[in-house]
Amino acid sequence: MSLPAKTPGAASRQPRAVIGVSLKMYFGYQRSVDYCQNIATIAFKHPALVSGDIELFVLPSLPVLPEAARILGAAGVGTGAQDIFWEDEGAYTGEVGGKTVAELGGRYVEVGHAERRRIFGEDDRVIGLKTAAAYRNGLTPVLCVGELNAGSPEEAIAQCTADIDAALNRAGTLGPTARTIVAYEPQWAIGAPEPATPEYISAVVRGLDQHLRSLPGQEESSVIYGGSAGPGLITELDTAVAGLFLGRFAHDPAALKTILDETAARLAAKAVAA
Repeated sequence: MSLPAKTPGAASRQPRAVIGVSLKMYFGYQRSVDYCQNIATIAFKHPALVSGDIELFVLPSLPVLPEAARILGAAGVGTGAQDIFWEDEGAYTGEVGGKTVAELGGRYVEVGHAERRRIFGEDDRVIGLKTAAAYRNGLTPVLCVGELNAGSPEEAIAQCTADIDAALNRAGTLGPTARTIVAYEPQWAIGAPEPATPEYISAVVRGLDQHLRSLPGQEESSVIYGGSAGPGLITELDTAVAGLFLGRFAHDPAALKTILDETAARLAAKAVAA
């Protein structure tokens, strides 16, 4: 399907909300392409995306990235990779560097997801190196953090700020700092039937947002929430939560549109209150 180019100059303002989608490895190639076409159709018509109030990005499986970037880029939607290697090139069989991701049209890269930590044994050193690789190649890292077990918001803030510092301190020694999107995903809520409570999420994200923005070079960074996030959640969260990082609940384009509508309505309500 051929899609028209988006009007030049659209989405030029600083976004006030961020919505991201990771498709993980659920979709094959053609289904991923079809999904991107559906999302592009929504994006062309959605006022908050056209205006740039909402920043939307989709992370497909890597073989889909060039076509996803072509389809979604025309609609002002960003794309990227779900992982990168910490070196840009070399004798690293099977790995893909940030330089290649950028050449394929990627603008974002997910780093430090709980599955990468648990299944592949990625630690603070590896996550810091990958964050540095993202900065070095002009990619916005989507840095995932989250506590393993449910506890108090204060305990979660302490653990997650330590994870943020571990990644960014190492990255800062290896390359220039740049904008970061932190995705707060409590590990105990990933894949769960219900997310953490809105009160809990809001309290933790307020703490993480305050910490993140206090770090050198991170003034324009933001914190979004993942972990069984779906329609209806954004309306219940504190405005410190800049948006959502979505998984299976966004596999249906209609559900993603609902979330975009809810996010736009929240932004409008915030503007009126101000």
